[in-house]
Order: sequence, then structure tokens, then C-alpha cells
Amino acid sequence: MAAAAAPRPVWSDAGDAPFEDVDTTPVYARGKGGKKKKSGGSGSESFEFVKTIFFALLIAFVLRVVLFQPFTIPSASMEPNLYEGDYIVVSKWSYGYSKHSIPFSPPILDGRILAQTPKRGDIVVFKLPRDDKTDYIKRLIGLPGDRIQMINNVLNINGQPVRDVVVSGADVTNMYGMPIVRMRETLPKGKTITIQDFGPGNDLDDTPVFEVPAGHYFMMGDNRDNSIDSRVEQSQGVGLVPEENLIGKAEIILFSWSPGASLWNPISWFSKIRPSRFFTVLD
Repeated sequence: MAAAAAPRPVWSDAGDAPFEDVDTTPVYARGKGGKKKKSGGSGSESFEFVKTIFFALLIAFVLRVVLFQPFTIPSASMEPNLYEGDYIVVSKWSYGYSKHSIPFSPPILDGRILAQTPKRGDIVVFKLPRDDKTDYIKRLIGLPGDRIQMINNVLNINGQPVRDVVVSGADVTNMYGMPIVRMRETLPKGKTITIQDFGPGNDLDDTPVFEVPAGHYFMMGDNRDNSIDSRVEQSQGVGLVPEENLIGKAEIILFSWSPGASLWNPISWFSKIRPSRFFTVLD
């Protein structure tokens, strides 16, 4: 009579290894074919989430350091081209990189790397020389070797007055009742810019000659009579700006809100919005 066939192994619903047949399994082998322990799911998912957030922040940090940086305009010193509440984007690669290209300006770079020379007329974001911390935005007027002077409300560069043409005025006044005049100035090499002025006789309309040394730049606000800039010595104003302090070139107005808009007041997002200024390319 034929011997009875060995019993077939029993498999679990999850497809694991067969349950042990205690009667036919040697003592020394028992327990080796049991169900495998499942790996913990929640811990693995948490790690993946943290890793994703870390790499997203790392990419954002690299982009902010290497390519672009956003800034909000805090004052009227660059009117009529930039208004308080404009949200702009600055290109970081335009002038190369220094320690001020990195948040909190860590002392890990000496001077500039991949340096490129700014152009007269650029709108530049830089660190205020007297504290190396405060972000300022002005227009670059004087290059190394230049002589800059204001004479009777007229900008002079290297002994030559900058030609200007009045484009509007007398219809509006500033908060002190002074008439606002807008003019188009033509800088050396032909770049034209629009400036705003309150007329002659103001504090910075007549200045001594400023000689710009090597490695420095002379900055002025487009709102000439409402700007603390390189015409004011460093302890009270901007003074001459070292090349190392340059952060980047202002490229475009991304968004804009009138003063009074608040993150905590959603209604102001719509009542203060200035859509006509969105995506304005700066020159």
C-alpha cells in the first residue's frame, strides 16, 4: 500500500511564507519560516516628508543666493519709477557675488567673485555702508574715477551738466505744498531716466565735488529732493558705496500695493492693489 502524501503547506492571506507544520518540522528549524515583521509605515512617511521639506528649502535658498531675491520698496525716494509698496525682483548674478549676496552676510567671501561692472543708470540694491546690514535701493550715477556735483539743482558729471527736459509739473504738490516737477535726464553714453524734483533751493541742490575712488560707486535717488543718498556723508546718509556692498540689479516690479495694505487684513489686498504696476520692467 502506497505511503500517504506529505501534507501541503498552508499559506497566509498576505502571501507570507507557509505556517509551520509543528509535527513534521524538526525542533531546530521551528520558528524560522514564520511571518515576516512588517516595517513601520508612519516613521518612514515622516522621514520622507521631512526630507522633501528640507530639499525644497535648500533649493529655495540656492535660488535666492544665486539667481533672484525679492525686495519691498519701503519709501518714496525712488519715485516716479518705484513707489512705496512695490514688490520687486533683483538679479543676483548681474554684478557677481560677495558676502552680502548671502542672507546675514556671513564672512565667507572676501571681495567679489565672478564680478561684473555695473552700468551707470542701473537701479541697484546694496547694503548701507555705515552698518553693512540695511538694504538700500538707489540709482547708480557715479562710476570709479568720476567727479559728481550738484550745481543749482543740475547734476554735473565730470564737469559737464546732465541735459534734462521737463516732462510734467505744477499740477501736483508734495505733502509740504511744494510743486513736483518730473524731468528726463540723459546720462553720459545716452541712457535716459525719469526723475522727480521739488525745484531749486533745496538742501541737496548744491554740493561740493564728490570724487569717486576705485572700487566705489555714487548713488542717488530718482526723487532728488526726497532721498538720503551719496550726496550725504556716510555717518548721516549713504556716502560712497563699496563694490562689495552691491547685492544686485532691480529688474522688474512683480506686484504692487498702496501703503496701508496688510498681510493680516485680506480686504486690503484688493482695496490697495495697483495692478497697473504689475510686471513693469525697470530701466
